[in-house]
Amino acid sequence: MVAELIKTYQARVELALDQCLPVGDLHPGDLHQAMRYAVLGGGKRIRPVLVYLAGQAVGALPEVLDGPACAVEFIHAYSLIHDDLPAMDDDDLRHGQPTCHKTFGEALAILAGDALQALAFQTLGQDPAMTPDPAIRLRMLGILAQAAGSRGMVGGQAIDLAATGRELSLAELENMHIHKTGALIRASVLLGALSQPTTDPALLERLDRYAKCIGLAFQIRDDILDVVGDTATLGKPQGSDRVLNKPTYPALLGLEGAREHAQLLHQNALASLDAFGSEADPLRWIAAYIVERPS
Repeated sequence: MVAELIKTYQARVELALDQCLPVGDLHPGDLHQAMRYAVLGGGKRIRPVLVYLAGQAVGALPEVLDGPACAVEFIHAYSLIHDDLPAMDDDDLRHGQPTCHKTFGEALAILAGDALQALAFQTLGQDPAMTPDPAIRLRMLGILAQAAGSRGMVGGQAIDLAATGRELSLAELENMHIHKTGALIRASVLLGALSQPTTDPALLERLDRYAKCIGLAFQIRDDILDVVGDTATLGKPQGSDRVLNKPTYPALLGLEGAREHAQLLHQNALASLDAFGSEADPLRWIAAYIVERPS
């Protein structure tokens, strides 16, 4: 069931992303081709799927969710371009193909990431299908900006760079990933829920707790796959965390301990949805998928 639903929303967001991105022959063509390469070159689309599922749980229509779904994926794609650069993780593969800087050069890759970040906020600000309420749009812009900035994803990356080669406590490791990975996942769920203007604030708080838990579980699964996965399945180099001497959950807790911690977070995520009925079942299903996914 969850696989079919994910495929449905993956297909929907692929079309929306293609329509929202500048066409490749529009000047400056090289930049726009790099942007399209980075966004449309594959990926699980977990963040936009979460936008759709959270919106579905509170009764938002799919067409009002396309803009927020594209916005979070543009931020995610920009972050991957920059993470892969030689100054960061220095990766050659992403989604089973050469990274953006390997294909277009470092300078153009940086510019493509910058442009995708700007396009995310342009989309939230201008998409005509989204809620016309300016206060809600402004709140959504603020949520995404915080998730992407120094108090979110970029801040988490800075903590990660400073932590390389160090042994972190569990609290320090979770703080890093609440920012680096979890912030954009939380933003995805909140943007979906806010797309229905009448969503009860108490339900928003529960959805935020759910998203915090699955964001950490997502990172734990990534860390586990870096140990037990293979490059062909992952679409990126296996074992890169170990090579870079990065702090990870398996390194701190062991493989079995990391799996147990992910399951605990999964159960906490499900408990956060107790106030919802069957309308939140897809969120429950994707939480299970996140802790069990093969790549």
